[in-house]
Amino acid sequence: MRLTLIRRLPNPVTMGQMLGNIGPLEILVVLIIALVVFGPKRLPELGSSLGRGIREFRDTVTGEKDDDDDDVKTLNASKATTAPAPAPVEQPAEPEVAHDKQG
Repeated sequence: MRLTLIRRLPNPVTMGQMLGNIGPLEILVVLIIALVVFGPKRLPELGSSLGRGIREFRDTVTGEKDDDDDDVKTLNASKATTAPAPAPVEQPAEPEVAHDKQG
């Protein structure tokens, strides 16, 4: 007689197995739902902004493009071109005096 105190866990589901279940029909359903929710005018804007975000993320992770220097140059240029507006000078109002009319 053999006692087993610890049982083995079932095989966990990996990301490769989960993504393997997404087929063309599922992608089509997701695209149709996105079209209904966002509309045909907004969908291209969302696609381009998503692509831009992915591209920026990839550039940041791989370190291909060093944007730190560009940000500093842009910040300095905007400070140089934007001069602070002079504060408006308030003129003191003339005091209102009630004059008695005696005739």
